[in-house]
Amino acid sequence: MNNSITTVVFDIGNVLLEWNPEHLYKKLIPDAPERKRFLDTVCTPDWNLQQDLGRTWEDAVETLSAEHPDKADLIAAYSDRWHEMVPGEVPGVRSLLLNLKSSGTPLYAITNFSSEKFVEAQDRFPFLKSSFADIVVSAEERLLKPDPRIYHVLFERNGLAPETCFFIDDSAANVDAARGLGMAAHHFRTADALAEELIQLGLLPDGETR
Repeated sequence: MNNSITTVVFDIGNVLLEWNPEHLYKKLIPDAPERKRFLDTVCTPDWNLQQDLGRTWEDAVETLSAEHPDKADLIAAYSDRWHEMVPGEVPGVRSLLLNLKSSGTPLYAITNFSSEKFVEAQDRFPFLKSSFADIVVSAEERLLKPDPRIYHVLFERNGLAPETCFFIDDSAANVDAARGLGMAAHHFRTADALAEELIQLGLLPDGETR
């Protein structure tokens, strides 16, 4: 048990909400090699990250469609059918979140997310509006994890000491950055593994996690 940890900081994508472009593009590009080529060379992870840094989806789609006019419909779908990439919640994690909240644990979030899509996600998943004392959204700050500056936004805006925070993220790089700043951190894989660590830290009682 670590009694110095009082506060839990969640990532959102692939910790609380599942997100994967494959869910959409398996429908649009059934051929697996062709689909991989499209997601590796057209709607790339780096292109998507620019929206997480604050570029509007309108600008993103317009610019990329001008470069690949033969793929314009597929590019537009990345924004227009974004919710099909998010099939639902990651199983089991919201229960842990609600148990932490009911026990009085201060909850925060840091997420790499487009401002536009985050508003839509909050409308679709209302618990995102009600669970956290503050959410640091990358597009609003023009900063991306694992840049240490985005973690400092959370600390400074909320008067938090890193050593009192337990950070949860599915990205090893983001977890390493948090640890480098003095946070305890968990590389998320499953709700069960997360529950075990929350129990070990004394943040949840054994037997009341799910």
